[in-house]
Amino acid sequence: MKLTLFNTLGRKKEEFIPLKKEVGLYTCGPTVYNYAHIGNLRAYIFEDLFKRVLLYNGFKVKHVMNITDVGHLTSDADEGEDKMTKGLQREGLPLTLEGMKKLAQKYTKAFRSDLQKINVLLPDLMPCASQHIPGDIEFIKILEKKGYTYKTTDGIYFETRKVSDYGKLQGKVQSLDENHARLKHHDEKKDPRDFALWKFNSNLGWDTPWGKGFPGWHIECSVMASKYLGKNFDIHCGGKEHIPVHHTNEIAQSEAAFGHKPWVRYWLHNEWLILAQGEKMAKSGENFITLSTLEEKNFSPLDYRYFCLGTHYRKQLMFSYEALAGAKIAHHRLVEAVLELKKDKSTNKNDSLVKKYIEKFLAEINDDLNTSQALATLWEVIKDSNLSGKEKLKLIFQFDEILGFNLSKVKKEKLAIPAEVKKLAEERELARKNKDWKKADEMREKIKQLGFTVGDSAEGFILTKN
Repeated sequence: MKLTLFNTLGRKKEEFIPLKKEVGLYTCGPTVYNYAHIGNLRAYIFEDLFKRVLLYNGFKVKHVMNITDVGHLTSDADEGEDKMTKGLQREGLPLTLEGMKKLAQKYTKAFRSDLQKINVLLPDLMPCASQHIPGDIEFIKILEKKGYTYKTTDGIYFETRKVSDYGKLQGKVQSLDENHARLKHHDEKKDPRDFALWKFNSNLGWDTPWGKGFPGWHIECSVMASKYLGKNFDIHCGGKEHIPVHHTNEIAQSEAAFGHKPWVRYWLHNEWLILAQGEKMAKSGENFITLSTLEEKNFSPLDYRYFCLGTHYRKQLMFSYEALAGAKIAHHRLVEAVLELKKDKSTNKNDSLVKKYIEKFLAEINDDLNTSQALATLWEVIKDSNLSGKEKLKLIFQFDEILGFNLSKVKKEKLAIPAEVKKLAEERELARKNKDWKKADEMREKIKQLGFTVGDSAEGFILTKN
C-alpha cells in the first residue's frame, strides 16, 4: 500500500518514493536556551508519528535532529540577540562559550526528558551546532568561491538575488517587496531578503577568516543535515513558521553550494498549536506552557499525545484545558479497555475481519498521516463484538506501533475515589438521564472542585484525578 504525503515543495500530496533503501530524515530540533513548550512538542509528536509510519511501512530510517546551541537570533530577520546569549543573561551565567555549553546541557537534558515522556522515539543522531563550526566555515568558503556572499560591518551575508527560484517552498518565487514586513531596514544589505551566514561578535564566538563571531541559524542546519544524510536526501520536517525564512534559506544556500536541485525531495510542515484567542504559543509570550505545567495539573504526557493525534498535523490545534481534559478521558478509556481485554480469554477467530481492519487503518495512516480517522478505527475495533479479546489486543498493539501510547505496558492503577465524589457522579448521571442539564453541570463543577474530572462512556461515568 503506497504512502502519500503532502509535500510543501510541490503543494500537493505525492507518493513517497525514497532515494535508497534507508530513508534520510532531518527534523528541526530545539534552540536550547529555555524549556520546550507544548506548542514545540506538537511538532515532535507529529515527526515521531511520521517516523513510526515509515518504520511500519518497512522502511529503514536514519533520523537526524539538530540541537541549536548557538546562532539562532531572537528575530528570524538577523536582528536582535543570540537566543543562547539571552538565556545566559536570564540565568546569570557568564557570557562565555563555557557558560553557553552549561546552559545548553541543562535544557538539552530537559528536552530529551520531555521527548521520552511523550514516548517519542529518540533520533539516531542529535548533533549540536557548536560542534560543527569548522563545517560551517568550509560551507561559507564554498559559497564565497561561487560568488554568493558579501561582507558587511556585522557579518557575512548570502545574496539571494543570485538564486532565481528563491522562495519556491512557499509555492511561488518571492519578489523583492512581498511578504517581507518582517524584514527590518539594513543599510548594507543588497536585498532585504539577504540573510546572515556568519555574524561578527568580538566578545563571544569563534575565529574565522572573516572575523570572530558565530554562525547564522540557517547555515547550521544545512551543514549538519548534509554531513549526516548527504548532499541530497529524502525528507525535512518542521513547523510551518519555518517555511518563509529558515527552510527557504536552507534551500537557497544548500542548492547554491551543492549545485543540485532539489536538495531535499519532501518537505513536511505541521500547523501551530494556538490558544482560544487565536494566539500562537511562544516562549516570548505569557502563554508559555510546558509539559511540566500539564503534569502539575495532573495530566499525563500521553494525555497530551492523544490530544495532538486527534487533529490532523496540517490543521491548527486549539488548546484549552477543557479540550485536554476530554483527551485525558478518552486516553483513560483506551487504557481501561486494554486492561479489560487482557482478562478476556475468548479465542474465536475472524482472520478476514482482522485483515480488513489492518488494511483500513494502514490506508488511513498512509493517507498523509490521517490520525483522527485512524483513532476512530481503533475505537471501532474495541467496540466490534465480532472480534475476540485476543484479536482486539493484537490489532490495538499493532496500531499502537504507530500511535505510540505504549499500550502493551499499561498497568492497573489504584485510584481511591472518595464516597462524596462517587455520590456526586451518580447524581450527575441520573440528572443526565432525566435531561436536567443544569443540575448535571452543577454536579460536574462540584466534582471538579474536589479534584476529579468526570467523563462519560457507553458503560457509564468515568472518574479521573485532576
